[in-house]
Amino acid sequence: MGTAIYSGSFDPITLGHLNIIKRARIVFPRIIVCVTVNAGKSPLFTLDERIAQVALVTSKFPNVEVAVCDNLIAEFARINKANVIIRGLRALSDYEREFSMALVNKKLNPDLETFFLAADEKYMYHSSSGVKELARFGADLTGWCPREIIEPLTSRMEQITLGGKAQ
Repeated sequence: MGTAIYSGSFDPITLGHLNIIKRARIVFPRIIVCVTVNAGKSPLFTLDERIAQVALVTSKFPNVEVAVCDNLIAEFARINKANVIIRGLRALSDYEREFSMALVNKKLNPDLETFFLAADEKYMYHSSSGVKELARFGADLTGWCPREIIEPLTSRMEQITLGGKAQ
């Protein structure tokens, strides 16, 4: 097996994301965690902040690197000589969406395979949007996102709330 890509907006990175990375790094000799630019989303953290956060929590894994992708993931894979995309699955609804994307990516890059990894049961209900919602209401984020991310996330939510932007 060669290079694998695990892509997402990681806004913020959660313990569910980190669990997928930890498990996949055992299978693949090189993993690129690809922080994506999604024009359809309004991220809480800037692209540079998300890259720094992902790099911080994955720095202990020598075969994991962080990059940014502002184009199609199939093209990013071709440029970086990656032959696998890793996708975490939490529920059946994830599978339907991810399977559809896998077909599109395979059509765009026939050498690209998608490796589906079921979420650990502890993280079946973790999502970045859910973590942001917990942070918005001041919930304890232990067990939801890496400890290095808790303070920046809490601070950002406080800034938004104090600025009158939170709805």
